[in-house]
Amino acid sequence: MNYSQYENYGFEKFSAFNLSTGHAGRSYQAHWHSYGEILLVGPGETNVFQINRDTYQLTEGDFLLIWPMEMHAIIDADRKESLVIQFSNAFINSLFDLRRIMHFYRNMHVLCINAHLELVSQLRVIADSMKEIYFSAEPDRELRCCMLLMEFMLTLDRHRDEFAPEMQGAAPSYNDSVLHRMILVTDYIKNNLTADNLSQGAMAEMAGISKEYFSRIFRSVTGMNYSKWLNLIRLEKATELLADKEKTMTEVAMLSGFQSISSFNRVFHAEKGMPPGEYRALRMEQ
Repeated sequence: MNYSQYENYGFEKFSAFNLSTGHAGRSYQAHWHSYGEILLVGPGETNVFQINRDTYQLTEGDFLLIWPMEMHAIIDADRKESLVIQFSNAFINSLFDLRRIMHFYRNMHVLCINAHLELVSQLRVIADSMKEIYFSAEPDRELRCCMLLMEFMLTLDRHRDEFAPEMQGAAPSYNDSVLHRMILVTDYIKNNLTADNLSQGAMAEMAGISKEYFSRIFRSVTGMNYSKWLNLIRLEKATELLADKEKTMTEVAMLSGFQSISSFNRVFHAEKGMPPGEYRALRMEQ
């Protein structure tokens, strides 16, 4: 899909989590962004949404799942009482299990209350808790909301058997033991970004499987290749380090595991849409 004709919307704040409600207008133009959205549909006879080329007519209490980088629009819907939960793609990518869940449900966009009453009711309780905490203005509200977001995803994943046969076709071709070893490897990477050798071959050896099998499992679970994922994890570390204005760009790049300042600048701009210096300046204004 060519995204160039659409506007790219980003977070207003540098945050892993956002929540909003009370929007007056009943429509919103087609757009896309790098973060994901979970929309809890409000009341009214008309609630029409579009994701990519599909149009959905929903009812109050349904959930709409909009994954990162998906084109979507609100055609005509109650926005005053609907709830919009936004989550950073970097946050999802930083947790191997969350990435696995998101990739499994990538082609599913609607959770109807009439078809999945028990599941949607459980998710509604979690969403309402997010709303209460987010608007409480407590200093730890982002952390608590992210914990609830993880509970939301895990609750969804526990009900995977309810969904259509085509979803079941996405069942993994690996066992729990292999997945556990993959998680241990990804945890090692996150804690050792400056290690001498984080190549795919070295990580496959650490997991005790062949490089080819490692590559296949990694793409199956995350929806991306190992190199792409590693760069995203390094960028997550870099954005954290950029908050420390005492660190030079070279220090940020090296501590994030990039081999050169040029590769750091190139990858950062490709993913964030701006050079790291501009990102730091914007962050300092917050």
